[in-house]
Amino acid sequence: MPDTGRLRWLWLLLAYLSIGMAALGVVVPGLPTTEFVLLAAWAASRSSPRLSAWLENHRLFGQLLRDWRNGGLIARRTKWVSALGMSAALGIMLLTVDHLPSILFAAIGMGIGAAWIWSRPERPKG
Repeated sequence: MPDTGRLRWLWLLLAYLSIGMAALGVVVPGLPTTEFVLLAAWAASRSSPRLSAWLENHRLFGQLLRDWRNGGLIARRTKWVSALGMSAALGIMLLTVDHLPSILFAAIGMGIGAAWIWSRPERPKG
């Protein structure tokens, strides 16, 4: 059930910002897409049934959301795309960034994100 008043507008703003970040994540290596799509869907469900339905039926994001609602599933293809994107981003950082702590911090963050993504099931249980 959508929230009312000012809180609804904050959820709506968060949903649109998250959609924008997810769209960027489709083309920018290392920027997550899945997490932003999930956040956008959650915020939209609290603020805009219309936006929530649009996300559910979106050609790129819809299946991801349906899989997530069907038991926290993440498709193997999505896992591979994510891993390759993070690897590419880390490779770019290794070639362009001279600050080792920044590279290590990014690598640790990507490693944690990758471990979480790969820990998710790919198919419904049973």
